[in-house]
Amino acid sequence: MLENDEKRPKPLMLGCATTQLSLEERAAFKSADPFGFILFTRNCEYKDQVRLLINDLRASVGNDDLPIAIDQEGGRVARLKAPNWVQYPAARSFGIMYERDPEWGIEAVKLYTRITAYELVKLGITINCAPVVDLFGLDQNSAIGDRAFSGSPSSVAALARAQVETYLANGILPVIKHFPGHGRMRVDPHVTLPTIDVPRADLEAQDFVPFELLKDVPLGMNSHAVFTALDPENSASLSFTVNSDIIRGKMGFDGLLLSDDLQMKALNGNLPDLALRASEAGNDVVLCCGGEIGDAIPVARNLNPMGDKSWARWQHAREMVTPMDKFYNPADDIARLDVLLGGLAYDPV
Repeated sequence: MLENDEKRPKPLMLGCATTQLSLEERAAFKSADPFGFILFTRNCEYKDQVRLLINDLRASVGNDDLPIAIDQEGGRVARLKAPNWVQYPAARSFGIMYERDPEWGIEAVKLYTRITAYELVKLGITINCAPVVDLFGLDQNSAIGDRAFSGSPSSVAALARAQVETYLANGILPVIKHFPGHGRMRVDPHVTLPTIDVPRADLEAQDFVPFELLKDVPLGMNSHAVFTALDPENSASLSFTVNSDIIRGKMGFDGLLLSDDLQMKALNGNLPDLALRASEAGNDVVLCCGGEIGDAIPVARNLNPMGDKSWARWQHAREMVTPMDKFYNPADDIARLDVLLGGLAYDPV
């Protein structure tokens, strides 16, 4: 049991508005006392600017070790853009490589992950919301598309495992997503609420499998999709049934569970109330990523500090990551990865 009087932050990850903090943001973040922050393209112009922003975010709450997250999957979901950062293809490219030759695919994804970890560590970022563990091609109209490695659960699990272990060995905490598997969703939850109307037996035979094979990963994220066979009333992010019975129960995941961004248009309602619902549904940390200065304090006021189980999960996660070798130089890895990617003869999208 953890000490009850140990100071804990609110179970909240916030976004900020632009490339630098305003005085109003600094004051709001200090009052809100969030678990961490997440960066988006709107926050990332060039390397020194991002480093300064991260330093200021941590200073605003008085915590030099505050978690800083980003979505740097590769392909179309990459917050760090050219020309200041190298751009690499989406996960599906590595899946195609693996399907042709598993050794080729695993080597390529490890190189890519180590290079990406190096870039993130240099900036002061500690969490990457990747890899995507959803399945590719279960529905031809899937909004996930090339963000997924493969339609084979075992292939997804193998590639994701390689990526997770490489991140952990190089200073970055990875987040597998999106529990319990939303490769079938046809609409983008940034825009509208997806409904997945598939029998539970099909979900267990396919969608759940890679998550179950990765149940020991320290961080995971759930989804804003309604699974009618699991909970027809609530998205996974707001469902105690999905989080408790499926993610924690059936899948056996006991890592730190993050909600997807509660400010996506998939969800309707008052943001502080949504944050409370998500927390009560079993999310260890809730994400409010819009960056609107007026949201931070009302949301934080509606949440209690992180509880014992959530805090223990976070401490366990921190123990699993190893600092990157300070002598690592990515030049050889970049050259080798360029050679491997050169063997990819067609567009994987």
